Amino acid sequence: MKIFHLTPTLLAVTLLLGACGSVPTTTSMLDQARADYANAQNSPTVTRYAPLELKQAGEAMDRANGAAINRDSAESVNDLAYVAKQKIAFSQEVTKQKMAEADVAQSAKQRDQMRLDQRTAEANRATATAQQAQMNAQAAQMNALAARATAQDAMAQTAEAKRNADMARDEANEAQRKTQEAQARTAQLEAQLSDLAAKKTERGLVITLGDVLFGTDMARLNANGMQTAQKLAAVLQQNPQRTVLVEGFTDSTGTSPHNLELSERRANAVRAALLEQGIARERVAIRGYGESFPVAANDTVSNRQLNRRVEIVLSDESGRTIAR
Repeated sequence: MKIFHLTPTLLAVTLLLGACGSVPTTTSMLDQARADYANAQNSPTVTRYAPLELKQAGEAMDRANGAAINRDSAESVNDLAYVAKQKIAFSQEVTKQKMAEADVAQSAKQRDQMRLDQRTAEANRATATAQQAQMNAQAAQMNALAARATAQDAMAQTAEAKRNADMARDEANEAQRKTQEAQARTAQLEAQLSDLAAKKTERGLVITLGDVLFGTDMARLNANGMQTAQKLAAVLQQNPQRTVLVEGFTDSTGTSPHNLELSERRANAVRAALLEQGIARERVAIRGYGESFPVAANDTVSNRQLNRRVEIVLSDESGRTIAR
């Protein structure tokens, strides 16, 4: 029986081949997800405003990395990496939203404080005027009968100054009360919309219904889509002063007339679902834009899916929505 001895060179090649057999599966999608997650982890604002979302993104990254280490198929790794990228993007969107909310709250607080300071200054000036007028009245009483008319005028000025001070104080209190009520209503509405992932935009609060809530190339809401419509209807029932503008969009696949019709039918499907939940027709306006106003390039399957959407714009407290 022959015994073969491995030379150092042959042994190194054998070990290298063995190592190559255990190289994890990697894809460009996974590399992008890792880079996005590293950026999110290194962002103080994301860790501050979206710690839960970042944790969920980390868990999704662990699943994608685990699939790569297990040498799952590239398609499986890509799917998990895509989910991780979406959760990372969501954590960044939550961060932007909460930063915007904090900026709005800080601006409102500063405006309210300026108004309060102004009212307080007016009240102080009015009080000072009243005190001065009272001193003038007391001095006038020491004069002869000839100065009585002057004393009476000073007393009248005192009363008027006191009324002005009381009015200024009442106005300051009323302004503060209205501000607190508006803040409470806004906080309550945002809490009600939290399950719908509403985002603050220049046009107001916007809820996006993705393509997955409709049948493929269809305008009928699936079960998840109907559940979302029911949640939105519940919010509208609790906020009867508000209306919505439902806007439909498609990707660039297909003809422009077909895309426009599909976007209008999808917007109308959302309105129909809201009407079935008891929302008055005049509170729901619709628009179809077809392939216009894309949110991503129409060059990949995932980007085209992002463009196939319905956006619901919530009005302000007066019922006014801002059209495109």
